Amino acid sequence: MSIKILVVDDEEYARERIKGLIARYADYDVCAEAENGAEAVVMVERFQPDIVLMDITMPGMDGLEAARHIATMEMPPAVIFTTAYGEYALEAFSTKATGYLMKPIRQEQLLQSLEQARSLNRAQRLEMLEQRTGGQRSSRKHICARMRGNLELIPIEDVVYFQADQKYVTVRHNGGEVIIEESLKSLETDLADRFIRIHRNALVAKSRITGLTKSDVGRTQITLDKVRDQLEVSRRHLAEVRRFVRGR
Repeated sequence: MSIKILVVDDEEYARERIKGLIARYADYDVCAEAENGAEAVVMVERFQPDIVLMDITMPGMDGLEAARHIATMEMPPAVIFTTAYGEYALEAFSTKATGYLMKPIRQEQLLQSLEQARSLNRAQRLEMLEQRTGGQRSSRKHICARMRGNLELIPIEDVVYFQADQKYVTVRHNGGEVIIEESLKSLETDLADRFIRIHRNALVAKSRITGLTKSDVGRTQITLDKVRDQLEVSRRHLAEVRRFVRGR
C-alpha cells in the first residue's frame, strides 16, 4: 500500500515539480494538493494523507498556522515544510529534525525526508511538529472548529468573544457560535494583541468593545458592537478593561 502525500504550495510550478519528483517512487502517491494553509487543513481531513509537504510562506493561512491546526487532529500526518528562505529553517526548526526541505528541492533530500517521516509514530510526529513550530510563531488568522462532523475555519476578525465552560470554549462569531476544545489560556497567548481578558472565563475582541455598563444588580458589563450579549467584567480585570476603554 502506497504512502499518501498532500502537496501544499501557492505556486503551481512548485507543486508540479514536487509531484514530478514523487512520481519516481512507487511507494509514494500524491493523493491531493492545496494552494494555501486553509485548503491544506480541509484536504488533510478529507483525504487523510500520511505525509504533508507544505510551503511556509503562503497568502491567507501560512504553513506554520496550518500545521498547528493539523496537529490537533486525531491522527495527524507527518508534516515536512518546504521553503526558499534559509532564515526560517535556522530560526524555526530543530537542527536535529529533517522536518524541512530547502527549495529547490533535490531528489535525494526529498527521499530522505519522506523515509524518515514514514517511520515516525504519532507521538514522534507531534513532538517534531512542536519543535518546528515552537520557535516561529506566525500571526494566527483562524479558529479551527468541528461542525456536524466537518471542519470549519473561522477568521479571527469575525470572532466577537471566547467564553470558557469547563473543558470547552464557546466561540461567538459573526455567523453564530461554535464550541472548541482549545484552552482559553492558549487563545489568550496567541491573540493578546487583539483580545482582552475581562473575566477568568472570557476573552473579548478589542475591536468589538463599545463601552461599559452596569447590570440591574450593579455588576459591570461589556457592551459590544452589533451584539446584545451581556458579559460580566470581573473585579480582577476591571481596572485593565477600564483603562483600555478610556484609552481608545
